Amino acid sequence: MDYRRLGRTDLNVSSLSLGTMTFGEQNTEAEGFAQMDLALDRGVNLFDAAELYPIPPRPETQGRTERILGNWFKERGTRDKVVLATKVVGRTDSTYFREDGSEGRLNRAQIEEAVNRSLKNLQTDYIDLYQVHWPDRRTPGFGTNPTRWKEPEIASDETSIEESLEVFGDLVKAGKIRHLGLSNESAWGTMTYLKASEMKSLPRVVSIQNAYSLVNRTYETALAEVTQREDVGLLAYSALAQGYLSGKYQNGALPKGSRKELFNRLQRYEVAGADAAISAYVDLAKDAGLDPSQMALAFANSRSFMTSVILGATRMEQLEADLDVADLVLSDDVLEKIDHLHQLHGNPCP
Repeated sequence: MDYRRLGRTDLNVSSLSLGTMTFGEQNTEAEGFAQMDLALDRGVNLFDAAELYPIPPRPETQGRTERILGNWFKERGTRDKVVLATKVVGRTDSTYFREDGSEGRLNRAQIEEAVNRSLKNLQTDYIDLYQVHWPDRRTPGFGTNPTRWKEPEIASDETSIEESLEVFGDLVKAGKIRHLGLSNESAWGTMTYLKASEMKSLPRVVSIQNAYSLVNRTYETALAEVTQREDVGLLAYSALAQGYLSGKYQNGALPKGSRKELFNRLQRYEVAGADAAISAYVDLAKDAGLDPSQMALAFANSRSFMTSVILGATRMEQLEADLDVADLVLSDDVLEKIDHLHQLHGNPCP
């Protein structure tokens, strides 16, 4: 396993990390324990959660993923072996995240409530990496790296980045969080956080968790330069395009127990042009004698701006195969062919 510096901190995190959003929905607590045991044994030291999880988000299950992690820490005594990351929700119309039924916002009261509840759920005194799951401001589209601009309406009650950052600063001083990260954020948003932290001596953002895959390389358009110049590394989610790049949904297949069969929430990867692009990458992997999933993950892992690729699996054999990517280096020929396909297909799934 390769380890990479997290921003400008003194933490080194594994290049492959464990995503936990299936714990408490598709995976039982026992299955979550088994995944965490395996990941830790294979050298993974970064575990990623969120107050929102498990997916799909529902009032009945909200917080269950964090509670499973907390139970694992308590039973295994492993808290000091893990770089623990979780997230606070951004602007949302949902009212079940806060005790008073408020819609989600990134103001002081809500951030403090979210942190305290996550600490309780996780059975820990501190969170290593606390991430803003998505912005408080309205954006052109979820993920905030659109290939076509859609004018967002500015909310009258928008919480400024500076205001939220001051709260995170107080939480760092209190020892409840160590470092701050972003998610589903744009280059403008990231640089605004960095500017505010510099001007007001507030915590510096160390990472950004955005979607990145063979069918969504929009991170390279502007955020890759931010990574290079500002040391805000990418924690990539959905490197397998929610399973599509494994090839398991080809030709209309619908595997029993898959996320699409259970929840039908994969529309981001079912847009015009997606099927042709996905098929081309799957075919390339097979022609090169590679497992399509492993090729997709290895490509993401090979990027200079990548801090860690987040793995999400529901079965142990899936996780074992994904973890083998730590030792997989793609040939120059395969990388050139990937770039050729990207030239043809672009980013159909931003």
